[in-house]
Amino acid sequence: MKRTVNLGHQLFISLKKGFFETALLDYSRPEPIRLNRGMLLVLALELSNHLRSIDDERVGVALPPGAAGVLTNLAIFFTGKIPVNLNFTTGAGAASRSIEKARITTMVSADAVVRKFPDFPWTREVFDVGDWIKETSSKKLFLISKFCLLACRNGEKVLEKLPLSMQGPNSEASLLFTSGSSGNPKGVSLSHLNLLSNCDQIASAGLFKKKDKVLSNLPLFHSFGFTVATLYPLLHDLVMVCSPSPLDCKSTLRAIENEKVEIVLGTPTFLKGYLRKAHERQLQSIRYVIAGAERTPAGFKDKWELACGCKYLEGYGLTEASPGISFNLPGSGSKEGSVGLLLPQIELKTIDPESGVDLPRGSRGVLCFRGPNVFSGYLDEPEANKRTIDQQGWLITGDLGRLDEDGFLFLSGRLARFSKIGGEMVPHERIEELIAEVLDSNEDVPQCAIVGVEDENKGEKLILLTTQALNSVSLRKALLQKGVSNLWIPKEIIDIEEVPRLASGKLDIRKLKEIAQHTLE
Repeated sequence: MKRTVNLGHQLFISLKKGFFETALLDYSRPEPIRLNRGMLLVLALELSNHLRSIDDERVGVALPPGAAGVLTNLAIFFTGKIPVNLNFTTGAGAASRSIEKARITTMVSADAVVRKFPDFPWTREVFDVGDWIKETSSKKLFLISKFCLLACRNGEKVLEKLPLSMQGPNSEASLLFTSGSSGNPKGVSLSHLNLLSNCDQIASAGLFKKKDKVLSNLPLFHSFGFTVATLYPLLHDLVMVCSPSPLDCKSTLRAIENEKVEIVLGTPTFLKGYLRKAHERQLQSIRYVIAGAERTPAGFKDKWELACGCKYLEGYGLTEASPGISFNLPGSGSKEGSVGLLLPQIELKTIDPESGVDLPRGSRGVLCFRGPNVFSGYLDEPEANKRTIDQQGWLITGDLGRLDEDGFLFLSGRLARFSKIGGEMVPHERIEELIAEVLDSNEDVPQCAIVGVEDENKGEKLILLTTQALNSVSLRKALLQKGVSNLWIPKEIIDIEEVPRLASGKLDIRKLKEIAQHTLE
């Protein structure tokens, strides 16, 4: 059987083809690490020899974006095993459940990460890739000889010796875990076909050009960071410019300025920090900002475009879709307020949120997608799979939206972020926006959040959690003056020190509900 629909195979071919071209620049240190595609391939093949002895099918990875993280994922692919990039910034409970579910007994990390996160549930076996890189990098003559040998050798002969997965295109290539914003994280099993298809779909959209320098600092456990900021550049000949974290604005802005980064990927939460701390010349090289994962605040797009003359393009994706679903594109491929045009080969329909009945094209409802990038199900979650993937292979997202007459996708919110009160669907996010207007604050971090809890009389009631001192009578008066319905006015206000968020910047809905329920008991 041909191995062309295999991620390890395609990554090898791509790196071998552009052997002498720049692969990545890592700004995690004062002196940036620069790797061309050939040396990255040499190091990944050498590391794969050391990781091959791991008995497990899946190997945990707890590393930030950058040379070590990219190298480790490549090496695991070359062993024929499955990388599981773990969220080492999350609570120990969620991480433990993820490790147990994935049946991981060995992780690859670095001593600096282990020391920084002592409460993370590290496995007994942790391979220190930092030490391995230091030791191997000191063998300069060995690496040069390997580099020259691989440059001259037939790539197909080298490939024949690699124990790449032979289970076919639909076998698991990588396991990522959902954010768990409204429940326990679920293991999203993505196949070789899923990930390669999504990269091809993105390439077909024409959003990137070869040799573009793209900011690659999103976490590897984040689906956008894993596929769009890591796999895509490796497969389609972009240059990755890495910094250790999207929250490390100093390193990120230094990287953007020094390397003349052309494309910045991020969530609005992370992008706010760059815009606030950058001085003018640091952003002048940027052509596009591509934002996703959360709603862009009103006026924020204009701020970016005025600051550096770039285009701010919103997109939409889901971990379960590898993740790309739609993107706004430069020129006529963009529409204000939308999250763009569907990528090629992706089908969409909407269904009624209560009956599940298919709705006419253009009607607002629960978004459902089908395509080669859509996963086949969660790991060991039969009940969740029944709710999420129907018998015709449609992914039922839980997001509300519609497709307009020109094919642009518009989002209306997350079904879980609505409360049904008195027969009306009440949107939490819109209420948060109105309260933010009442607060009249320019803070970059959210200062309030709405959750719904059970109510004996109307099914649900709205609870406001906020970091600001608010008087319920004054708030009610201000909201009524804005024309807000009584159903939209929170029944309780709970003071909190900060609004809990996930590593992606999204609200931690599960934590917010726990706080609300505990306070009201």
